[in-house]
Amino acid sequence: MTLSAAHATATFSNDLSLGVAHFIADPAGALYWPQEHLLIAADLHLEKGSAYAARKIFLPPYDTGTTLAVLAALISQYAPRRVIALGDSFHDGEAGDRLLAKDRAALAGLQSRRDWIWVSGNHDPLLPSHLGGERCREIVIGGIKFCHAADPACEVHEVAGHLHPVARVVGHAGSVRRRCFVSDGRRCILPALGAYAGGLNLRDAAFAALFDKGGRFAHVHAHVLGRDRVYKVAYRRCLPD
Repeated sequence: MTLSAAHATATFSNDLSLGVAHFIADPAGALYWPQEHLLIAADLHLEKGSAYAARKIFLPPYDTGTTLAVLAALISQYAPRRVIALGDSFHDGEAGDRLLAKDRAALAGLQSRRDWIWVSGNHDPLLPSHLGGERCREIVIGGIKFCHAADPACEVHEVAGHLHPVARVVGHAGSVRRRCFVSDGRRCILPALGAYAGGLNLRDAAFAALFDKGGRFAHVHAHVLGRDRVYKVAYRRCLPD
């Protein structure tokens, strides 16, 4: 079922703005900032499959290759000068060492001829030092803070990941539950890009701590990922699981 069939009030829009900064919300789950030639992705969770296998929970061992292929398609489309990975790029502290040679080579190819910034997350506070790129806890570009976990007290525009937002919308034809961006025009939380990353319904209290201030939920929208487009849905029309 398509999102447009599930919810007649969803409107197609890949535009997402924070203040005067205008982004493209890509249906693959990344943000692109044309003015800065900057691609932003969150929560790749590389090598989650191998982490589960070590605990004898066996998943198809293709998550890293699949996630890197999505990232490669985004880089091919937008040709960014810089890429920011907003934390939890690796599922655990040893994930960088478990990368297959082909995946390590693919990552090196994506990093070639562009700046690459790894933001540390709760899963990867100590990022692999042998995989190229810069490392930081957060970075400010053009007055916008990019970090892993959003700070409720932040007074500037902010882009973060960590919460893996998903939206559930219901209409005459049924319901769908999809990954989404969530934003109020001041802050944006990105969906997880990782193939095996789960999702948290944006009606969860974790989002209320970031957006429910001074009636700001009136300005909150889910930018829900469709197959080839992004649908903008008002928060009030999104339902809990």
